[in-house]
Amino acid sequence: MKLSEISIDLAVDGGLMRCRMMDTLPQRDRPALVLYSEIFQLTGPVLRLARFYAGHGYRVYVPEVYWRRLPIGTVLGYDDAGRDLGNSLKPLTPMADYDLGLAAILEHARNDGLDRFGAIGYCLGGHLSFRAALSPEISASVCFYGTDLHGASLGPAGQCDTLARCSEIQGSMLMIWGRQDPHIPLEGRRTVQAALEAAGTDYEWHEFNASHAFGRDEGERHDPEISRSSHGLALDFLARHLKF
Repeated sequence: MKLSEISIDLAVDGGLMRCRMMDTLPQRDRPALVLYSEIFQLTGPVLRLARFYAGHGYRVYVPEVYWRRLPIGTVLGYDDAGRDLGNSLKPLTPMADYDLGLAAILEHARNDGLDRFGAIGYCLGGHLSFRAALSPEISASVCFYGTDLHGASLGPAGQCDTLARCSEIQGSMLMIWGRQDPHIPLEGRRTVQAALEAAGTDYEWHEFNASHAFGRDEGERHDPEISRSSHGLALDFLARHLKF
């Protein structure tokens, strides 16, 4: 099995959103999986994760999350400058930009004959994969330590309605957290879980003794064993709910 990997630029609301698209060759009947990155965009660790899932038979789309704000192809560093810039763009990016980006990806996949859709994301991307589940076309979403959910703090003030709308979710959710994550404390995780319970969402919930970004294979917070276990959970979940 070979992996095809190309960049595509999708027209979105008067702009262009670059995605890395990965597929296995020879191609077969397969679901599309939208993989959302951290604030740093399409870094080495993110692309390695995308190749991992593509290698298990998915067509993976990895969009640049700040397509409206940064030049095409921008990758932020895992350093103070990259972190500061990435975080500064969170309150400047309208929630509609993420929704429009997802719609463009789904249209591209449908035009290629794909008809099963899932989402997965990490950090900021964990929030975006949760938000993607608001689309009735998304059958399964995996959210790794999604930030800004419990405080509704993503986007311009007052725009972040992701958690408040979770009753709209029709698919299934897999929520994965680190118990020592300073960005999502216990009360924050319980806020998210309470919303899912109140909405009657079909979800699974896993917490590990790990810090934020334990799934990123660079840096001191990476936990290889927990990463292996959690990505195994994700693969099983996606295969089950996307009937693959």
